[in-house]
Amino acid sequence: MLEKLPSRKMILQHFDKRDSVMAGVILRVGAFKLSRNRNYFLVLCKAIIAQQISTKAAESITHRFENLFAGVRATAERVQDLPGKQLREVGLSNQKVRYMKDLSEKFLDGTIRPHRMAYLENEEIIRQLTGVYGIGRWTAEMFLIFSLNRLNVLPVGDLGLRAGLKQLYNMRALPTPERMRALAKKWHPFETVGTWYTWRILDEGIVVY
Repeated sequence: MLEKLPSRKMILQHFDKRDSVMAGVILRVGAFKLSRNRNYFLVLCKAIIAQQISTKAAESITHRFENLFAGVRATAERVQDLPGKQLREVGLSNQKVRYMKDLSEKFLDGTIRPHRMAYLENEEIIRQLTGVYGIGRWTAEMFLIFSLNRLNVLPVGDLGLRAGLKQLYNMRALPTPERMRALAKKWHPFETVGTWYTWRILDEGIVVY
């Protein structure tokens, strides 16, 4: 289900009892703010575009990609109808064109059913999304956080989260996934909240996706 974001009071009460270090971060940083992007297909297109290139290059290609649709939304149908040549002309590699075509095909054939996602468990959504060429677990987890606002997501492969935890808890080295999961047991069921605040200690800007 689409979840309502918890209030700062509720978050503080939870972390005061479970993790005083994180509670201190919450007091310092302020309110928990999580944007939600409901255009699921475009979010995943942008994720494919952004792979292994700089943020600036990704923004430029995304802008050109969106301009292909002449003022209307990028949809699975419209991407499927576009010749690969046009997608390559905006800066997508052959491989990313293949990924995007596969994504649109899976939206169209019902492998990915966006209107059902609110009712699916996290792991089922991850399973569906990682069945698309070019979408891995990290991208699926970011989708859970920023498109569905799931509150219990711990992206153990996220370098920013690992670096933030190392700094926050004075660790000698970047934590292993096992150590991250053990630490986040104290956060449950608000793993996403702990992740968001950990990101904020590295970058004060509001995290969006």
